[in-house]
Amino acid sequence: MDDYSAWVGRSETREDVATAAPLTGLAALLDHDAPPWTAGTVPPLGHWLYFLPAARQSAIGEDGHPRRDGHGLLPPVLLPRRMWAGSRIDFLAPIAVGAALTRVTMIEAIKPKRGASGDLLFVTLRHDIAANGVPAIREEQDIVFREAASASPAPPPATTAEPADAIRRVSPDPVLLFRYSALTFNAHRIHYDRDYAQGVEGYAGLVVHGPLIATLLIDHAVRTAPDIAPRRFAFRAEAPLIDGAPFDLCLARDGDGARLWARDASGRTTMRARLA
Repeated sequence: MDDYSAWVGRSETREDVATAAPLTGLAALLDHDAPPWTAGTVPPLGHWLYFLPAARQSAIGEDGHPRRDGHGLLPPVLLPRRMWAGSRIDFLAPIAVGAALTRVTMIEAIKPKRGASGDLLFVTLRHDIAANGVPAIREEQDIVFREAASASPAPPPATTAEPADAIRRVSPDPVLLFRYSALTFNAHRIHYDRDYAQGVEGYAGLVVHGPLIATLLIDHAVRTAPDIAPRRFAFRAEAPLIDGAPFDLCLARDGDGARLWARDASGRTTMRARLA
C-alpha cells in the first residue's frame, strides 16, 4: 500500500451551531415521547448530529461518500470499502442548545495492516469540539479502509450469552436505517441500497450504522441506568449487524459505570462498549 505518513498531523477546522431541530429528530428516532436527557442540552453522542458532510453532489463517489482524491482531509486511499470501527469519547462539559460549536479534526495516525480479508488501512482522527469557546468533547475515531469484497466467509459461531442486567430488543428495518441516514446526512449506500450492499460490498443485507448502534447503546444506558453520568464512552465494532432480524441491546453494571454490547439474532456480539 502507499505510504500515507505525510498526512499524519493534517487538520481542518469547522464551525456549526447546536440547533434544537436535530435533537427533536433524534428523540423521535429513539422512540421517546419526551427526551430523557437534560432539557436544553445536547445528549451524549448528540454531537454527531452536527458538522454534517457537505460535499457537492458532483464530488460523491460510487459508495456515497465524497471521493478520496486528496483534496479533503483524508488521504487518497485506493482501498474501496470503509467502515467506522470505533471511537473513544470524553465528555468534558455540557453543550447547551444554541451554543456556537467549533471542531478541530486532526489525523492522529495512519496504520496499514494485513487481515484475513486482505489489506486494511486504519486512520485515526482526533476531534476536539468546543461549545461557546469551552472544550466540550474529545473524540478519537477509527476509520478502516478495506479491499473490495470477495466471497463472504461464514460468520463465526455465536458465543455463550453473557449475563446482562438490562436487555432491550430493537428491530432494524430499512425505515430506521433511512431515518438515521437522513438525520446525519450519511449517503453511504450500504445503509439503504440493498443491491449495492449485497452485490458490491458483499454484505448479507443492509448494514446498520455503527454510530446508530452506539447511540442506541448509550440511550439504553440512559433509560436503564440514569444514575450513571457519562464522562467517557468507548465502543468497538466486532461484526456487521444486518437488517431484517431483531437484535438486543445489553447492559451490565460494572462499578460506577457499565458494560454495553449489541448481539444479533444468533447471539453473536457485534459491538462492545464501555460507559464510565
